[in-house]
Amino acid sequence: MHADEVPTDVALVRRLLAAQFPHWAELPVEPFPSTGTVNAVYRLGDDMTVRLPRIEGGVEDLAKENRWLPWLAPQLPVPVPVVLLGAGTPAEGYPWPWSVYRRLDGAHPEAGRLSQPGALAADLADFVMALRRIDPVDGPPAYRGGALCDQDGETRAALARLREPAELGEPRGIIDIDIDTEAAAAAWDVSLRAPEWDGPPVWLHSDLMPGNLLLDSADGGRLSGVIDFGTVGLGEPASDLIPAWNLLPAGVRDGFRAALDADDATWARGRGWALSMALIQLPYYLRTNPALAANAHHVITEVLADHATDHATSRRLF
Repeated sequence: MHADEVPTDVALVRRLLAAQFPHWAELPVEPFPSTGTVNAVYRLGDDMTVRLPRIEGGVEDLAKENRWLPWLAPQLPVPVPVVLLGAGTPAEGYPWPWSVYRRLDGAHPEAGRLSQPGALAADLADFVMALRRIDPVDGPPAYRGGALCDQDGETRAALARLREPAELGEPRGIIDIDIDTEAAAAAWDVSLRAPEWDGPPVWLHSDLMPGNLLLDSADGGRLSGVIDFGTVGLGEPASDLIPAWNLLPAGVRDGFRAALDADDATWARGRGWALSMALIQLPYYLRTNPALAANAHHVITEVLADHATDHATSRRLF
């Protein structure tokens, strides 16, 4: 997925285990079909996972999780991947630390296929609010905890790529999903006009994508876990609103917003974060991560529908 990615495979995982954790070396190993972009994940036996950073930036994420998750986990309403069973070291041609975790049970949700969207919206709001209430102490900055305007350059570059892929060195036809880029630019401008956060920094996950959420199928699709905390940290709360557009249907959005007590400015910035992420992800991952690209297309569609509704009802956020 990335030009600087280090390749991994089952054979490498087996060699690493044999050298560093021989008591697990005979267990079955198989790739996990994750939509994650930073770590390669492998199932190990019945109840463990092996995570290996794909890129150098994932090494810092791993260290952040190991530092903060044991402290955050007891204060959250659902399980998170806190049980570190083994800390691997660079070897066998693999250059970075890697890890073995206890696996959390659950299935990833899919937009448009939620059995209890209202209940899931409430569960997600409970998780976000629980995270916000935790003492900020001296936590690290969140990956998406700064000002939305910092994303403007990359977002507009993605819009340009979607308008004219051939001009940016890509053969026409690679990006074959039709996007109303003018409407997307207009929606982005609305979010940029929203006043910046003027409150204290709070804890946020900042990457609440469907692939980082787990549902309990035995409980009708309720939230059973949240994973991948490499982006966790302190910042302004808007980026944790992104499930409103990447997962939840329009009919439960108002309830999600109310449970998070999001004012117009925070809601607009949250919608901007969702749109920016999707515009950047769609062309970047279209070939290499079709599931993530499909969700990005879904987000853009949902955000533009919201924007059109605002225009049709003469509702002017900013």
